[in-house]
Amino acid sequence: MTASLLLGPLLRHPGETTSTVWVETDAPCAVRVVVDGAAEATARTFTVHGHHYAVCTVAGLAPGARLPYEVFLDEDRVWPEPDSPFPPSTVHTVDPEAPTRLLYGSCHTPTHDSPEGVVRYGPDMLRATARRLAREPVEGNLALLLIGDQVYADEVQESMLAFLRERRARGGARGGARDDPDDEVVYYDEYAELYRQAWSDPQVRWLLSTVPTLMVFDDHDVRDDWNTSAAWRRAMDRRPWWRRRITSGLGSYWVYQHLGNLSEQERDRDRLWKRVLDADGDAEDLVDAFAWQAHSEPSSYQWGHHHDFGGVRLVMADTRCSRALGEGDPSDGSRSILGPQGHDWLDGHLTGGPDHVVVASTVPVLLPPAVHRLEAWNEAVCAGAWGRWLTGPAERLRQDIDLEHWAAFQYSFRRLSDAVGELARGERGPAPATVLFLGGDVHFSYLARARHRGGGASRVTQLVSSPLCNQAPTSMRRMVRLSVSRPLRAIGWLLTRLAGVPEPDLSWDLGSAPYFGNTLGQVDFAGRGARASWYHCARGGGDALPDVRMTADL
Repeated sequence: MTASLLLGPLLRHPGETTSTVWVETDAPCAVRVVVDGAAEATARTFTVHGHHYAVCTVAGLAPGARLPYEVFLDEDRVWPEPDSPFPPSTVHTVDPEAPTRLLYGSCHTPTHDSPEGVVRYGPDMLRATARRLAREPVEGNLALLLIGDQVYADEVQESMLAFLRERRARGGARGGARDDPDDEVVYYDEYAELYRQAWSDPQVRWLLSTVPTLMVFDDHDVRDDWNTSAAWRRAMDRRPWWRRRITSGLGSYWVYQHLGNLSEQERDRDRLWKRVLDADGDAEDLVDAFAWQAHSEPSSYQWGHHHDFGGVRLVMADTRCSRALGEGDPSDGSRSILGPQGHDWLDGHLTGGPDHVVVASTVPVLLPPAVHRLEAWNEAVCAGAWGRWLTGPAERLRQDIDLEHWAAFQYSFRRLSDAVGELARGERGPAPATVLFLGGDVHFSYLARARHRGGGASRVTQLVSSPLCNQAPTSMRRMVRLSVSRPLRAIGWLLTRLAGVPEPDLSWDLGSAPYFGNTLGQVDFAGRGARASWYHCARGGGDALPDVRMTADL
């Protein structure tokens, strides 16, 4: 049987002399990536739950190369597609001497530009960015950071609901169980379809085929409020379908998103990769066992990854799966957003030397100050600061209004704040010009400029760009606008003081009013200079190009 290209190609990990391409096919085959008719790489597909994938790393390229490539399945060329309206897809390698451009965003609901989708979710910024880059020459290094909610497993669109209804109607082992939710993804096959619907739009597919993309999950990749607290986790454990859901979610994430974040050397060191490649037939049992262990023993696997683009160090942190969810004293480290190994890993990469240090965290490190204080107060009350009788109501409040960002993990916030202070003061090596936090999740965009109590030479800034394609409800917009008011800041200060929460060593203010439209953020680095931009698409439609809404020198 002749294999066909089911999904991809996705251009993933960029190295100085290597470029990585990920594909999904509909049958086992040999996948060959040929770059500019010269360099090439071949890999056999591996199989997970009946789906077939390959990861090809082309080596021996020159730094700063930007070369067209083709994809062959066995002997058949399947990419580029005939009569494609887009420019040829190209591989990119890193030039350590060149300027760097990082695009970033989160929270993408696929609309395929349908009229009802655009009305409900707004213009799709991945589609708009594809149209922009198809017309705009790109110089230097380029990468797209997808920092959470690449798929929504718990808020599915009508096309996915139809798939679930048909699958559930079949019944049996492959069709689901009686107690499965009707409107949420549970099984690996369903996740595979979810990714297909998210990444198969022609414009999104071309964008992902020609811009190196690095990814990390957030809650909706698994389920809303994933690992908010120990109480949330206990409640989910009681649901009969949860084990299958978390196993499928983490297993499919490893295949569809995480593998491509790794260099060839890092994949070879991955404890699951070699076993999957060497599996005799389908590796589903290996992947399922790995995923369940990653969930039940959060410190057993490191999902974070880091990349150097010349003078720019990028660290993409896992703030979801590896959380430690202790319920005691918030200051003792038993409750942390990264877990103990995650903190050690991040701390090891926050060192001086680069011109810029960028920490990509799906949930923002620096929220609007009143919201930060509300979350810090809530964590203290959940731990008993105002008596045991209020811990239950405080936990319900935490889950009802999503009080689960860095501010709600004060041990983690203070540890990161201390590290950033040392970095900015040059105590970890030569201080970078900027320390940037990139964030998403919250469905509004903003800039916050920060100062550390201990001083320092580095500019510390939070940049948030969210969503790529979604919309915050009106009630949430009202709450966010209210949260930046002076009275709410004063109330927040009073609440944290009465709960015994120490003042943070970082102080910050929003440099702009929150913006609720769909956006894609961009940061341009040249030497020790950096400039941030936010693109939006004020005019919707299938041919609209994005405009710069706001810029800021960093």
